[in-house]
Amino acid sequence: MSEQQAIDVNIMGREFKVACPEDEREGLKTAVSYLDKKMREIRDTGKIVGVERIAIMAALNLAHELLTTRSGGVDIGDLKRRIISMQEQIDDVVAEQNKLF
Repeated sequence: MSEQQAIDVNIMGREFKVACPEDEREGLKTAVSYLDKKMREIRDTGKIVGVERIAIMAALNLAHELLTTRSGGVDIGDLKRRIISMQEQIDDVVAEQNKLF
């Protein structure tokens, strides 16, 4: 397991230090970017005022997206496992084909 190190992130112009293992930094950066985008979209509608309220609305929207994805029959973990399995099968078939030539 990687050692936790602090990384500086920026969400809606505010700086935060977040502890994160080295091997998860890219995922954290992607998540920060996505959250920042969602919060800015909410702010730009002009209907919600205040960073705290914007953050709560963004959290509700993201939770809804997650739950909709899950209830829609899409299990991302299962999908990844199936893709990996298919890739392994393809690699095996290609390796067998290469032996023929």
